Amino acid sequence: MLRLAIFLLLLASAAGSAQNSAQNPDKQAPAATQPVPQPVSAQVADAEAAIVKSDWKTAEARLDTWLSAHPADARALFDAGYVADAQNRLDSAAGFYHRAVDADPHSFEAHLSFGLLLARQGNLAEARSELVIATTLDPGQAGPAVKARAWRALAQIDRNTDTTVASNDLLEALKLTPETPADTLLAASLADQAGQYDTAEVAYRRILAKDPKSAPANAGLAHILIARKQYPEAETLLRAALEQSGQSPADPALTAQLAAVLAAQDKAEALPLLQKLHDAHPGDPAIARMLAEVLAEAGDPAGSDRLYVGLLASSPTDPALLIGHGQNLIRQLRYAEAFAAFDKATQLDPANPDGWSGLAFAASKVNQPSATLHALTMRSKFLPENPSTYFLWASAYDTLRQKAAAIAYYHQFLNSSAGKFPDQEWQARQRLLLLEKKH
Repeated sequence: MLRLAIFLLLLASAAGSAQNSAQNPDKQAPAATQPVPQPVSAQVADAEAAIVKSDWKTAEARLDTWLSAHPADARALFDAGYVADAQNRLDSAAGFYHRAVDADPHSFEAHLSFGLLLARQGNLAEARSELVIATTLDPGQAGPAVKARAWRALAQIDRNTDTTVASNDLLEALKLTPETPADTLLAASLADQAGQYDTAEVAYRRILAKDPKSAPANAGLAHILIARKQYPEAETLLRAALEQSGQSPADPALTAQLAAVLAAQDKAEALPLLQKLHDAHPGDPAIARMLAEVLAEAGDPAGSDRLYVGLLASSPTDPALLIGHGQNLIRQLRYAEAFAAFDKATQLDPANPDGWSGLAFAASKVNQPSATLHALTMRSKFLPENPSTYFLWASAYDTLRQKAAAIAYYHQFLNSSAGKFPDQEWQARQRLLLLEKKH
């Protein structure tokens, strides 16, 4: 029972969640049978007694002495891994767990502990392999609840690569143990990721019915409402969630969502809320990006661009950041710099029409009509024409002295502009007088 106590202590301290993607193995490891337990040496027993008391120094000394003479003792290696893990010496712990797995490939606890540790270190591909093996092994005295932990950890790893596989992992866990609130939350999140908003909403509301203060459930439900553009309902939900939480400072994720909802409704409160949030979390790129967007909309391109420049310093090949930067440069009449930003953005992401729109306008301002026409041609693959693009087409063809095309596009511009672009309309009429007179 002492052995089981140590193992359960380890599971309580291990974080099974993972945030990055991992490759799924083609095959699961074959099932294996636990070997017959071997007698425990006095030195290892003393070490385990010290572990129960959290006397890491004594336990480590006993285990080091024993392992120097018995380097392949799987039980002692596992214990040494636990002692290192408990003291947050993760690399050392991983080394001991790895050796324990090599010494006893059928050890459920070693594979599970090694997999959980690898997941915490962000090594998800290897973590998944270890956890898959653990699910095929007999957990012994640890029982089905601990094996369910392996399935739940797999679900967390698989959630960002394949929601179907992650759902199946969770179902395997639920065959072994009852559903927990964390399971319901994960199921809701998986449905949300898969675009199954109705299913996700039901699950999130089920959690909130039992725990109205659940920040993840409130954030998840708000995400669905935002995706459906149900902004007033999302605002009400988020305000209530922030008030109920009573946190000081307020939950940053919920506050960011509220700011996004307010911005979507063009409410002035969005800007000071985001500025306060950014001051509290200056290193959060998501918050900085949101603030940059709101500042640009509020008519502060210089302030917005300072944030974009900072973001680009760490993510220089992010097309969305380059486009935001380029738009701010346009607003500041820095057309040559804007052209360079949009040109880079379109090379990185040729399928983004905003990049081509910006490049077409910037090219027209730096007198590159051929680049304008190319950008407009690419843009037209994704978006319909509008009065602004008709005018850019006409101006570019006019500059290149392609009169017939210029005349045609000036007429299309005038037919669609409806008096909303008085300066350009006057220019178009003047050019048509000259072009059609000569045509």
